[in-house]
Amino acid sequence: MELKQMAPSIHILWLLSIQFLVLVNGGKIPAIIVFGDSSVDSGNNNYIPTVARSNFQPYGRDFNGGRPTGRFSNGKITTDFISDAFSLKPAIPAYLDPSYSISDFATGVTFASAATGYDNATSNVLSVIPLWKQLEYYKNYQKKLRAYLGDRKANGVISGALYLISVGTNDFLENYYAIPGRSSEYTIEEYENFLVGIAASFTEKLYELGARKISLGGLPPMGCMPLERTGNLMGGSECVDSFNNLAADFNGKLNALVIKQNKKFHGMQMVFSDPYGILLKMIQKPAVYGMFEMGYACSRRNPFTCSNADKFVFWDSFHPTQKTCSIIATYIVQNALAKFLSH
Repeated sequence: MELKQMAPSIHILWLLSIQFLVLVNGGKIPAIIVFGDSSVDSGNNNYIPTVARSNFQPYGRDFNGGRPTGRFSNGKITTDFISDAFSLKPAIPAYLDPSYSISDFATGVTFASAATGYDNATSNVLSVIPLWKQLEYYKNYQKKLRAYLGDRKANGVISGALYLISVGTNDFLENYYAIPGRSSEYTIEEYENFLVGIAASFTEKLYELGARKISLGGLPPMGCMPLERTGNLMGGSECVDSFNNLAADFNGKLNALVIKQNKKFHGMQMVFSDPYGILLKMIQKPAVYGMFEMGYACSRRNPFTCSNADKFVFWDSFHPTQKTCSIIATYIVQNALAKFLSH
């Protein structure tokens, strides 16, 4: 009982300490710029022809105004909380949302697209925005930013911004293990290396475009996602260890890439943001975080009907609740991004 009572207050203290650091250091990060998949898409897929959307109820029921925004959650997602922790906007807008303009995007924007991956073949599965296209949108954003702020100020935003990348899960679960193609071309280790090569190329291109502060996100414990657990009938609907081990192995390769890129590119400050451990702890011991020990996903038999999503780790078969996202964000800010609070 003591753990259950302590956990929320500890979480609040963490957030307060982060906000204090930002105030002390003046919040030097001028903008947060995001690339990736559904973990960081705040609505771009609403504006492209794809079934990979969440612009309908009950998604967003706990977001401001209780409206679906395109976020795959009941409310905010991890990047929204990170932006708030850096004293920027409380929610990061989607680049393709016509209700926003460059004045909104100047301090934060996401180019992410749900169901995409490092591999172009992954984005083709549900006709979403591939990573290379997200980079093209970013180049266009730079032009708009320079027209809006002028070259000097815009260059300051581009070099001072924090770039968040969160992608990779779909490459394995929606592509390699789900459809024919890549699995006949590559062994799983070869495919991992293929994806790491794309990550290397993508971060290099970001560097060439002026990015310096980059967070490369790792994979979550994929085998513990509700969809994977539900399908693991032989294993008693427990986490699929093989998928978790794959995620941990891939994360190790991404971390090695971060070390390599920092040595290779002068002035690059890339960090590895790893959600694996904190999310696994929440799944294994939800009571510590004020959540239910059983029924880890929001009403598994009738999705989205739980009265209080804050009591659950997952909102749907793939995506965490707003509460989970806030805890992951706090952990990431403290353990990977804290250095940027004083730069």
